Amino acid sequence: MTDYRKDFPLLSEIGENTVDGREWIYIDNAATSQRPQCVIDAERDFYLKHNANPLRGNYPLSVEATELYENARKGVRDFIGAKSAREIIFTRNTTESMNLVAYSYGLNNVNAGDEILVSIMEHHSNLLPWQMVARQTGAVLRFIECRTDGSVDLDQVKEQITEKTKIVAITQISNVLGRVNPVKEIAAMAHEKNAIIVVDGAQSTPHIPVNVQDLDADFFAFSGHKIFGPMGIGVLYGKKKLLKKMPPFLSGGEMIESVTRESAKYAELPHKFEAGTVNAAGAIALHAAIKYAQSVGFDVMQERELAVVQDLRRPGLDVGEGGFAGAEAELQVAAVEDVKVRQVSVLVGAVGLQTVAFVPDGSRAEPGPRAVAGGGIVGRTVQHDAGGAVAAVTADKVFYIAVQHQQSSTSRSISSKNAGR
Repeated sequence: MTDYRKDFPLLSEIGENTVDGREWIYIDNAATSQRPQCVIDAERDFYLKHNANPLRGNYPLSVEATELYENARKGVRDFIGAKSAREIIFTRNTTESMNLVAYSYGLNNVNAGDEILVSIMEHHSNLLPWQMVARQTGAVLRFIECRTDGSVDLDQVKEQITEKTKIVAITQISNVLGRVNPVKEIAAMAHEKNAIIVVDGAQSTPHIPVNVQDLDADFFAFSGHKIFGPMGIGVLYGKKKLLKKMPPFLSGGEMIESVTRESAKYAELPHKFEAGTVNAAGAIALHAAIKYAQSVGFDVMQERELAVVQDLRRPGLDVGEGGFAGAEAELQVAAVEDVKVRQVSVLVGAVGLQTVAFVPDGSRAEPGPRAVAGGGIVGRTVQHDAGGAVAAVTADKVFYIAVQHQQSSTSRSISSKNAGR
C-alpha cells in the first residue's frame, strides 16, 4: 500500500508537527486540504524561475509566465470536462466565483417577481449572493427542502421550477450532509423552463470525477485549496454563450483591449473577468495539485477514505478526551454507534466519503468551544457555514449534529463562522 503521507511535508516531518510525540492525523480536508510537496514546489518554482507579469509583456520571461498560466487553465478545462479554456475563469475561491455570477449575471437577468431557487443545504457562499440579488431586484428567493435523510425530492423540485424561475443554485455535494445531489437531473428541469443552474463544486471536485458538459451546468465553481492546491486560487466555469453577454465583475488593468477618455473595449474571454495582476503562481500550483490528485486516482482516495470511516464505526471505539475532529462533512451520511466520547460535546469529522458525528451517551449535544487536538487527530469543532439542512435531518438513534442556530424569516439557518471557501 502506497504511503501518501510522505508526499505531505506537514504530515511526514517529525518534530514540531506532533502531539505528544505522535504524528498529526489530519481529517479537516473539507475545510482545507494539506499541500503535497509537488504543489509547494510548483508555486515556489514560479517565483524562482519564471516570475513575470503574465499577459502584460512580449519579452521572454513574461511570455513564459503567460504560457505556464494558460497551460494551467487548459489543465482545469480538462479536469472538469469543459469545452473550451475560454470558459475557465481564475478567481480567489468558490465564494468569489459565486459572487461574480450573482453580480454579473444575476443582477442583469433577474427582475422583480422572478424566482431564484436555492437548496436549503447550501454553503453561505451559494446562498448570500442570491439573497443579495433578490433584495436588489425584487425577486423571490425560494428553497428546495431536503428529506430527513438529506436527499432532495426530484418530484418536488420539478414542481418548484416554474416559468418564473430564472436561477437554480445547488451544491453537487453538501458540505453539511455529504449528500451527492442529482445535479444533472435538476439541470434538465431548469433548462426546460429556460432557467440556468449554478453548481457549487467545492466539495465534489476533490472527491469525484466531474464533467460540466455531462452535468450541463451553466456555471460551476470550486476552490483550489480543497483539492491540495494553494489558498487564494479558485475557478469559475461558465458556458461561453452566457459569459460573452455578461459585463465584467471588476474593472481595471488586464481586462481591457483599449481605453479612451470616455469608454473602454473589454478583452475577450476569459480575460475580461480577470482584472488586475493575476495569481499566476496559484494557478500553476493548482495545475500541479490536479495532476497529483489524478496520479493518486479518485478510486484510490475513496477506497482509503471509506476504510478510515469503517474503522471509526467499530463498536466501543474510544476517541479519548480530545475527541475526533473535522469541520465539514463530505458525501454519504454514516451512523456511528457505541462510540465513547469524554469531555466533547459534538464534532463532525470530515472523513473522506462519509459524515461522522460523535455524541456523548446518545444525548443531544452542543458544539464544543474550541479547536481540538486529541491523540494527534486535528480539526475544528462544529461551526458550519451552511443553511438549515442540519436541523432538517437530525434524527434520534441515528446521529446528532448540534449547531448554534437561529430562526430566520426565510428558513432555518445556522449562524456560524466562515468555514473557508
